[in-house]
Amino acid sequence: MFKQLRNRFLILNLATISILMIVAFVSIYTITYRNVQNDVQQEINRISETYMHPGNGQGPPGSQNNGGNSNSTSTSSDDTSSTDSGTSTTTASLTTGTEAQSTSAAVLSTTADTSSTTANAAASDDTTTTAVTASQSAVTTSSGNMMNGTPERAVAFMIETDSKGSVINQKSQVDIDSSVYTSALQEALDHAGQRGQFTLDGSTWTFIRQPLNDGFLYTFLDITARQEILTNLVYTFAAVGVVMLVLLFFTSRYFANRSIQPVREAFEKQKQFIADASHELKTPLAVINTNTDVLLANPDDTIRDQSKWLHYIKGETERMARLTGDLLYLTEMENTRTPMVYTPFDLSDTVENIILTMEAVIFEKNLTLDYEITPGLMVEGSSQQMHQVTMILLDNAIKYCNKNGSIHLTLQRQGSQIALAVTNTGDGIAAEHLPRIFDRFYRTDTSRARQLGGHGLGLAIAKSIVEQHKGRIEVTSTVGQSTTFSVYLQAQS
Repeated sequence: MFKQLRNRFLILNLATISILMIVAFVSIYTITYRNVQNDVQQEINRISETYMHPGNGQGPPGSQNNGGNSNSTSTSSDDTSSTDSGTSTTTASLTTGTEAQSTSAAVLSTTADTSSTTANAAASDDTTTTAVTASQSAVTTSSGNMMNGTPERAVAFMIETDSKGSVINQKSQVDIDSSVYTSALQEALDHAGQRGQFTLDGSTWTFIRQPLNDGFLYTFLDITARQEILTNLVYTFAAVGVVMLVLLFFTSRYFANRSIQPVREAFEKQKQFIADASHELKTPLAVINTNTDVLLANPDDTIRDQSKWLHYIKGETERMARLTGDLLYLTEMENTRTPMVYTPFDLSDTVENIILTMEAVIFEKNLTLDYEITPGLMVEGSSQQMHQVTMILLDNAIKYCNKNGSIHLTLQRQGSQIALAVTNTGDGIAAEHLPRIFDRFYRTDTSRARQLGGHGLGLAIAKSIVEQHKGRIEVTSTVGQSTTFSVYLQAQS
């Protein structure tokens, strides 16, 4: 039963935690995914705008070609002055680039030298055109995408097409195989929307299509790294989730066992209590039934003749009455719903009065009693209940004291507490019995307890009363020598 209860608790706990973890992971992934997508869209829009409106004043996107194909027409060699003017403009632009990036300094110096040589050799039109082209190519190569304004961390390229989808121009930041251009453009044409995403040769690309005057501009951006981040995030969540569930399973199982343990103990005590109570009631009922049968078997005898059997019946009836009374009292003490009203009283007087009433019994059993009582010790509680606790401890000491033994009682103040201790010589209590000595019906020697008339409820009642007074009761024993029961209560200032 308890195993099923524990398993149900574990299943409910793990199911609840799993749902919470999934919700948390999905929320984190959704937020991360949206942030990545927004970053991708912003970057591809910026790159597309850079391609459509270059910052270097070179004209439309088709005016430069880093991809190896160009449809632009070279200027006529007869227009030398125009070439010189273009060279001067290019040189000025490159000078600005020199201030921005130290890497371009050497190239710009070469450009200046080339421009000077071109000015001095103006008669050679072919030489001038070749020098200017070489200078521009060198600057483009050394400064990366600085003239275009495209960030170096983005791997992107553009394809310009006419209205029919034929390629007019194509350009990229890095060397890309021509087949990639063709495949990427085909993927983009297959998508009906202005934006899309596709996988090509193991890489993930996103694109945006923007209309031009006589065609379209397709901008492609490699987002493989970002997709890997999202994929790794999913794998990380899965791994962390599995590890956490395994840890939670064993942790929950440990705490479930600990949580169920008090219930298990209470259930076992309840079963033991029912068995012990039934056994205690069974014996007097059997005696009563047997003696009744004897009376019925001799109907002609007088009451005087049958008085022995009647006394047996009366004795067992009184024993049952005491047993049921103790059970009812113990149940009432433990299950009371309204707190009892306690008042300050003199515990020293209460204990002294009990000793006076018990001296005759102790003397009759040939036992020695000595006591040390500090006068005027006040506690807050019920005088009647503490009277019962003292009676239980003294009665126990008398019952289990050895022949011609001694009983010692002390009542004194210890700091902020008052300690009542009752010690008797005798067989003592074995260490394995001490943890259960205050349980109901528990007795270390059942046969002797029956001879002495005990039920095993006295110490349970004493413990319940002491706990209601916010105190504690303890037992120490040395086998073959003595046993001491100690009660500690808060002193009344």
